[in-house]
Amino acid sequence: MAIASPSPESTLTPLYGERAIAEAELICFDNPRPGRPYEVSIELPEFTCKCPFSGYPDFAVLRLLYQPGPRVMELKALKLYVNSYRDRSISHEEVANRILDDVVEACDPVWVELVADFHPRGNVHTLVRVSHGSRQPC
Repeated sequence: MAIASPSPESTLTPLYGERAIAEAELICFDNPRPGRPYEVSIELPEFTCKCPFSGYPDFAVLRLLYQPGPRVMELKALKLYVNSYRDRSISHEEVANRILDDVVEACDPVWVELVADFHPRGNVHTLVRVSHGSRQPC
C-alpha cells in the first residue's frame, strides 16, 4: 500500500488550516424561506480564546440560536470565523458581544441569542448570554 505524501502547499508555514482561519469571514446565503419564522440552532463545542489578564487559554461551548432574516449563515465560514479567536486575548463578556455583533452585521437575523458557556477555571464557571432583536413564534 502506498502512502500519500503531503502536497508542498499543505506543508507551507502557515499551514493551510491556519491560512483559512486567518482569512475567515462570515459568509451568508439567501434565506430559502424568508416568509416563514423558523429557528436555527448551532453548537460550537470547541471554542478557545486567551484570558486578557493571564494569557491562559479559555475554553467554551458556544450555543447560537437564531431566526434568519434575509440571510442564513454558511456553517464552514462560521466554524473558521470562530476558530479565529483561538489566539486572541479577550474577555468572556467581550467575545460573546463581538461574535453577536458580527453575526448581526453579516446576516441581519430577526432574532439571535448567543450563550457562551466557559469551562470552569479556578473554581469559577462563567456563562455569558447576549441577544439581539425580537423572537417570533415558530
